[in-house]
Amino acid sequence: MDNSRRSFIKNATTTGAAILAAPAVFGMEGQVKKQKVSEPLAPFKLKYAPFFGMFREHAGDDLINNIKFCYDMGFRAMFDNGLMGRPVADQEKIANELHRLGMDLGPFVLYADFSVTSFVLNREDTREMLIAKMKEGVEIAKRTGAKWALVVPGRYDERLHRDFQTANVIDNLRYCCDVVEPAGLTIVLEPLNTIHDHPGLFLTGMPQAYAICRAVNRVSCKINEDLYHQQITEGNLIPNLDSAWSEIAALHCGDTPGRDEPTTGEINYKNVFKHIYNKQYQGVICMEHGLSIKGKEGEVRLIEAYRECDNF
Repeated sequence: MDNSRRSFIKNATTTGAAILAAPAVFGMEGQVKKQKVSEPLAPFKLKYAPFFGMFREHAGDDLINNIKFCYDMGFRAMFDNGLMGRPVADQEKIANELHRLGMDLGPFVLYADFSVTSFVLNREDTREMLIAKMKEGVEIAKRTGAKWALVVPGRYDERLHRDFQTANVIDNLRYCCDVVEPAGLTIVLEPLNTIHDHPGLFLTGMPQAYAICRAVNRVSCKINEDLYHQQITEGNLIPNLDSAWSEIAALHCGDTPGRDEPTTGEINYKNVFKHIYNKQYQGVICMEHGLSIKGKEGEVRLIEAYRECDNF
């Protein structure tokens, strides 16, 4: 391990040291194998993916330092909602370092305009806009090796019957798939809650997203299930995971209420993660949430929370 990597590990323990001074590598329940703080932590069982800046107090703002720190803490994936807006040089830098370390890159946001009706419309100008966006996404995927592109179909139209809107969404997604599929890029649709965060959106639930993906019937159109949003919208997380499993390609997590790290709200993430693991899920679980405690202590607590929930 080079000196810069050692400095990251050392910094990770300067505040909240009591938590990570003997980091846990979990084996049999109730037993903890202790590890020196100068060594990287064992990889998590699942590919939990922090976002860039989640560990700013420890890793700073440098992109490479963020990736190295997350790797040393046991994470084997990253995600970046704003990947499309980064300079090309930064996109390439992220991709190269992730590839070097054997880490995955979670879905980037390709289209998520919460303010307009789009996919629900049967209009040529809307379709042309969506196709142009998909072409942009393909270029990002070619540059970064990204496999998944997150899409939110926008607002519903109060003047058009919901069934007509559903048909239009299906048709528009097929046009989008024609663009992304040859490049090996998969659209992942994210249902969002309208109760707390995003009122007025068209796509809100897992059964709805599942039905749309089955109707589109393309390998390049799947679901990104955000467990935070779906706990608010409908709950029933594990049965819905099972029912929609064939169409789920990516996951987001965050507890509720509060949208902070697991163990801070009502979701039993240890059981949910165990269920996902037992289904042999190989994809990414994006950590799309905040921290319940500010500063270095909060970042250490976040890692501890994932260690607790990954101990199954």
